[in-house]
Parts: sequence; structure tokens; C-alpha cells
Amino acid sequence: MSYVRKTFDIAVWAFGCAVLFGCSTPSSSQQPASGTPASAVERGKYLVTISGCNDCHTTKKMTPNGPEPDTSKLLAGHPAEMQLPPAPVVPANSPWGIASTATLTAWSGPWGISFAANLTPDQTGLADWTEEMFMKAMRTGKHMGASRPILPPMPWQDFAAMSDEDLKAVFAYLRSIPPVVNRVPTPIPPSNTGAQQ
Repeated sequence: MSYVRKTFDIAVWAFGCAVLFGCSTPSSSQQPASGTPASAVERGKYLVTISGCNDCHTTKKMTPNGPEPDTSKLLAGHPAEMQLPPAPVVPANSPWGIASTATLTAWSGPWGISFAANLTPDQTGLADWTEEMFMKAMRTGKHMGASRPILPPMPWQDFAAMSDEDLKAVFAYLRSIPPVVNRVPTPIPPSNTGAQQ
């Protein structure tokens, strides 16, 4: 079996498990943002948990029980310090079209390479985002609600179907978690990855 096929099979299996079973979100000792009802933060935590946000936005660490979320980097996205080799090249006529890092925080496909964003309230994350920007990003699939497209595998289309109340709760929860300094790399377009289309 080829390296690309093995890598893809592992990535699909891991992604499938993450989607089916989700990763649990540890409790946060942080207090909700001033003026935000605790019930909204708790609702947001619940939605983030069942939506599988940690599956891609929280890096993994290896334990005796296998990979588990690294709670010291809760929702901090792709680790900035992680050095990646070039993305595997998938032939244009192959039905195998994507690959992922073992942390499930970086993905390669026809769109290039995408990295899970830092969702913490740090300056390298969502500190400068407003609730309106967040909601617009989830409704339109545009970063910060107005710029580049949000790339796969981020299922923004699913979040677009959430009610305003639920999206506001998700944002309230993300504002309540500990900030983590982690400047995630910008996406790499396909022309710079060597990937064939």
C-alpha cells in the first residue's frame, strides 16, 4: 500500500472517529466574560463539545491510551512550532484526495494546506473578533466575516445552520476559555504545495 494511501486511510479513520464520537472538552475554571450569562457560556461549551470543535482545533498528545486532546492547548489550533514536511502529492486521477497530520490540525487537499485556527481569546486567536464578526464568518464562510474563504475541513456550513442564540453562546464560551499564544500559519495555496489537481 502506498504512503499516500496509508496516510489518507489513517486520516479518514481518525476524522471519522472524531466526527462520530467527538472529543470531550475539559471544564474551564475561567469565569464568563463580564455581562455574559453563565448559562450562555455553558450552552456554548455544550455546543462546542458536541460539534467536535476540539477534534481539529485542539492538538493531540500521545498517551498510553492513544491520542488525547492536549488540554494545555485547548482550542488553540495547529501548533505554530510544528514543522511539517511537504504535503503528500496525490495524483490527479486518484480517488484519494486529502491528508492530515496526526494531530488533525493541518489538512492537505485540492485547496492547498489549511490549518486549524486558534479559537482562544488571545491576540493570536480571536481576541480582536467581535460577536458580529464571528457570526458573519460562520454564516458566510469568510475569515473574520469578510476576507478569505474558510477552507476545508472546517464545516462552517453546519455552523451556518445554527440559530443566532447558539452562535452567540459558542462565541461566549470561546471568550471564556484560557487564552493560548499560538500564531497559526496562514493557509498555503495549491500552487505552493506541489499538489496536483
